[in-house]
Amino acid sequence: MAQRSSQVIGYLALISLLLITTWAFYGLSRVGEDGLSVAVFTDPYIHSLLLFSLKQAALSATGAVVLALPVARALYYLPKLVGKQLFLAFCLLCFVLPTLILITGLVALLGQAGWLTPYLGESWNLYGLQGILLAHLFLNMPFAIRAFYLQLQSIPASSWQLARQLKLKTWQHWALLEWPQLRGRLLTVWAFVFVLCFNSFAVVLSLGGGPQATTLEVAIYQALKYDFNIPEALSLAWLQLLITGSLFLLMTRFSASAWLSADTARTQFLPRLTAYSRLIHQWIYGLAWLVLLAPLLALLPNLWQIQVERLAELAILKPVLTSLTLGVVAAGLAVLLALMILTPIRLARLAGQDKQQWLLETLANHSLILPAMVVSVGLYVWLLTQGRLERWGWFFIVLINTLILVPFALQQLKPRLFQFDDQYQRLTQQLKLNSCTYWQVLLPWLKRDLQAALVLTLLLAMGDVAIFSIFAKDEWSSLPWLIYTYASSYRIPEASVLSLLFLLICGGLVVWLERIKNH
Repeated sequence: MAQRSSQVIGYLALISLLLITTWAFYGLSRVGEDGLSVAVFTDPYIHSLLLFSLKQAALSATGAVVLALPVARALYYLPKLVGKQLFLAFCLLCFVLPTLILITGLVALLGQAGWLTPYLGESWNLYGLQGILLAHLFLNMPFAIRAFYLQLQSIPASSWQLARQLKLKTWQHWALLEWPQLRGRLLTVWAFVFVLCFNSFAVVLSLGGGPQATTLEVAIYQALKYDFNIPEALSLAWLQLLITGSLFLLMTRFSASAWLSADTARTQFLPRLTAYSRLIHQWIYGLAWLVLLAPLLALLPNLWQIQVERLAELAILKPVLTSLTLGVVAAGLAVLLALMILTPIRLARLAGQDKQQWLLETLANHSLILPAMVVSVGLYVWLLTQGRLERWGWFFIVLINTLILVPFALQQLKPRLFQFDDQYQRLTQQLKLNSCTYWQVLLPWLKRDLQAALVLTLLLAMGDVAIFSIFAKDEWSSLPWLIYTYASSYRIPEASVLSLLFLLICGGLVVWLERIKNH
């Protein structure tokens, strides 16, 4: 009976998420007398913009997958690499890193006055396709590395023992053992990175360099905030939703990547490597460290270029508190909603109702289909028609972030809750626990998973730029938005200081998350 009462609350939580999405779609349909701008779909510029969006996403995803494979193999074949666990934690940090930190580092490293720019020739320009690709590779290659590494760990030790008995060569190891294990994951990882890059906002906004290097996400923002062309913004939002929704439906045909799992293969049977192969793997591992660290290390020299007086003028405290407050509230609500929504999902699973379980999970994860910019535009337009934008801006920033974060919290909590059901469901039914007692038993069991879900969603919420850029007024400022303000006005020392501060906050959270996952 305890779970039955929680089931009602779970359904109410799920309905609340669906109502937010319906609210956004209602806003997308309210475009006044002009209606949707059909001319947008026949505009050659929009066609070129769409082609560029697809091109940069495809190149970024392909580059991330291709470059991640040799690094993942190096981690797998050399289990005793120095700093291996630190590198895996660093990969997680890179993936959840607020984008503006990376952008500032890339500008300090490869911008007009960058440390490496004099060695790249006069034709080098960070802004444009090349800068977008570099940023996307840095942000998404670590995700692919972790996903492929964990997939390689699934190769049974018996397979390697048989390969040794058959005296298989290196290329046969790849063809017969590694490739069959990886091929099902390659397309999943590629598609996931493609969607992330297609929906990229902060990277393209900062490094696009002009109309020739603009994506749908940025075009929506410009149409809404600069041109105030609501029909065009809504038309582009519908176009983006159609594309990303189709991509997501294709992705659901494949299993998800367990990229946040801990390194569980402590002892494993591996083939003997030649000295040359070992050297190559070590070289690849060291190069990966260098490439991923370079943009972040490039922030450090700017600390000595900024004067104490200018540092005091940055007014850091308020943006930091704003980011932390928005992040904690949105993350806390997302974890709470995910915990409630999982109750009807668990009951459907226990009852053997597979179709109902699939339907509930699909509805709970539906916000993965929705780009944050699309939801933001729909609710922004509704607020404009009601004349309530200034009063409710903060509320909608938290609301949309919560909606976007719920699927991430769900994926963190679901395995542990399913494990609890498998082990203790019969016992809880026999004891006939009331709701209060049931949760007193369940919450301590979930403690570390709740912490992990909260930290992960907090990291993602604190780095938000797209939602904040739509609803924020001129006098509002979060830490990522303040970094963008300084970086876009070429005040790189100030942006670097703020980025380093943000990096320390995120790094501390990632260290905490890794300790939770490896406990």
